[in-house]
Amino acid sequence: MADGSGIETKVTSSHWGAFEVDVENGRIVATRPFAHDPNPPRIPDIIPQAVYHHTRVARPSVRRGWLTSRDRTGRGSDAFVELPWDEALDIAAKELDRVRKAYGNEAIFGGSYGWSSAGRFHHAQSQVHRFLNSIGGYVASFGSYSTGCAQAIMPHVFGVDFLKLLYEHQDGWHTINEHTDTLVMFGGINPKNAQVSMGGITEHETATWFDRFAAKGMRCVNIAPQRVDAPEGCEWLPVRPGSDTALMLALAHVLESEGLTDHDFIDRCTTGFERFRPYLMGETDGQPKSPDWAAPICGVPAGTIRELARRMAATRTLITVAWSLQRAEHGEQPYWMSAVLAAMLGQIGLPGGGVGYGYGAIGGVGKSLIGLRGMTFSQFENPVKKVIPVARIGDMLRHPGQPYDFNGRRETYPDIRLIYWAGGNPYHHHQDLNALHEAWQQPECVIVNEPWWTATAKRADIVFPATTPYEREDIGRSNMDDYLFHMPQLIPPVGEARDDYAIFAALAERMDAGETFTGGLTAQEWIPRLYEDYRRLAAEAGVEVPDFEGLKHQNWVRLPIRDNTPNRTLFAPFRENPDDAALGTPSGRIEIFSDRIDGFGYDDCPGHPVWLPPTEWLGTATPQAPLHLVSPQPGDKLHSQLESALADQPGARPERVVIHPDDAVARGIADGDLVRVFNARGAARARALVSDGITPGVVALPTGAWYGDPGSNIDPHGNPNVLTRDKGTSRLGQGCSAHTALVEVSRADAAG
Repeated sequence: MADGSGIETKVTSSHWGAFEVDVENGRIVATRPFAHDPNPPRIPDIIPQAVYHHTRVARPSVRRGWLTSRDRTGRGSDAFVELPWDEALDIAAKELDRVRKAYGNEAIFGGSYGWSSAGRFHHAQSQVHRFLNSIGGYVASFGSYSTGCAQAIMPHVFGVDFLKLLYEHQDGWHTINEHTDTLVMFGGINPKNAQVSMGGITEHETATWFDRFAAKGMRCVNIAPQRVDAPEGCEWLPVRPGSDTALMLALAHVLESEGLTDHDFIDRCTTGFERFRPYLMGETDGQPKSPDWAAPICGVPAGTIRELARRMAATRTLITVAWSLQRAEHGEQPYWMSAVLAAMLGQIGLPGGGVGYGYGAIGGVGKSLIGLRGMTFSQFENPVKKVIPVARIGDMLRHPGQPYDFNGRRETYPDIRLIYWAGGNPYHHHQDLNALHEAWQQPECVIVNEPWWTATAKRADIVFPATTPYEREDIGRSNMDDYLFHMPQLIPPVGEARDDYAIFAALAERMDAGETFTGGLTAQEWIPRLYEDYRRLAAEAGVEVPDFEGLKHQNWVRLPIRDNTPNRTLFAPFRENPDDAALGTPSGRIEIFSDRIDGFGYDDCPGHPVWLPPTEWLGTATPQAPLHLVSPQPGDKLHSQLESALADQPGARPERVVIHPDDAVARGIADGDLVRVFNARGAARARALVSDGITPGVVALPTGAWYGDPGSNIDPHGNPNVLTRDKGTSRLGQGCSAHTALVEVSRADAAG
């Protein structure tokens, strides 16, 4: 609506939730928080600068060296030649056609595992995958950098897809508030991370719930490297990164040695405890996993471990595990062991008890909603069945044709000749970026749809300028949110940007797949069609939503789909009768020992959870790399989105690295000093933030700064992934191991 000044205000949605946007003369001039959000993030403040930033891709662009001679070695350093749309589309379509005919569609990798966007039609992942499937398919990826390891291990333990476990089998905040006495948070629960969610989160409630927990006297224990990993007021147990499994084993040892294990639950609802117990008690290896054993490993005093175990057994206890724990070498182990520990407590299936994963990782976990289906733009079925673990892209490019193990299967890496990426930035997510940059030179062609000149776009051969969500119409909804938005086109496309749908429709037409891709419909025709399908399915579920024109007029509605029943806990039927409500595991029970995993023969992920020291952690620190690096999510954006405008703010870059006062003094570093963070893999410039809220021996450098240009001996912005290890979590999960890295820090003026 207009306010009489010529400024029109609309509400739209995003990964970080809803916000108001002021538009004047076809330009975004300001944003404001959504009035119904109790804790609105400040992320949207930077949108006006980001949308019009000089780093926007203005026109279709082709890298000069590739255009003239198909040279692959200049990715990241070459200049680009701007071309008219038709010419650039002709070149891209011809190259796609050449590769699929010469090598088959197994030579095409479709990137963009990506986050689900708030807009359900203009979702880049759906668009690029639908296009590639319409021309014969592509090599896909499994999982995400956030949860890939958990997505592999947890179905073996609970017999359910990990994402389904998150959203359908975990207690909501109401249930936790009503029933939980002790909340034990491995990796914390950070409201900073809960600012964002797949598809968006409208009401940011995580911090508010912790205020209510404190008011009722709930004991909240933050077991993490940083105090800020949980809300203020939580009890902090500093822990050494990578050692959580040892601490969990010690807690379990107390339960078993002091007669606190719930053996009735173990006998009824689990399988394999008799295979695990001898390891726990030291009968198989001569080393009981006692608190005295664990204390020097994890840094938590033995007495504290015993007291906590007894408290957990005596009260209604919920164990929560952050996603960060499985983004490390052997990340399968703390996830599996947390389930075993919860089973030994015997509270799985009781409201407010048991174990939960990812609370605080995104804003949607903890919201109990009646799920509504629909509003999905079909990607079609992929004719190519080759799939790689998402975090193994670098290995795939380096080792075509070589075998690798993944979750019980022996596979070979495909020989990728063309990469098409839309809606993501692998030079944010991936580890050891200097090594990825070298591997990225191998394909014959890289095509990217992108609004900004990110590190990925700079390393492409063909770049198509894509619109942002503010330059196109869409419908905003998420399975984890109870709001529904009409997302109006707020401004005309910037430069010559086009929607992904228009780009892919034009390419498909050139490859004789236009009708297949579009179904004969424009974007303006698809959006109401998808919406009406969603509306029909909602009506079948007893939920009334306005028709399309009504939603456009209202802009947004709140749906009556909250389930705030304080006793809601979806493992209750299994607990009550594990035979009638058997799990999807081979035994139908929670698998403490897995015959299936044991049969894989993996020494880095045996048949029950074990303590496996990481290759790089404080237990293997050296004078050259004595500090453990963790790389948490940023607080001012989602991943690397909006980074171009954020980096312009005075003092924003290089990124800040948190370091303990003792470690800072030993290196002559003062708060605010420019420092060099480095190891054998690379180096990054950062600014020191000296704090006693981090475990000694640990430094924290958030992700999100754009990867710098190649050829420099130091990343100028502070990207931690020039330092992290590109190694799978294990042969079972093959997830990313970003939190397994040792580094050194020195003053920038003292660095050699």
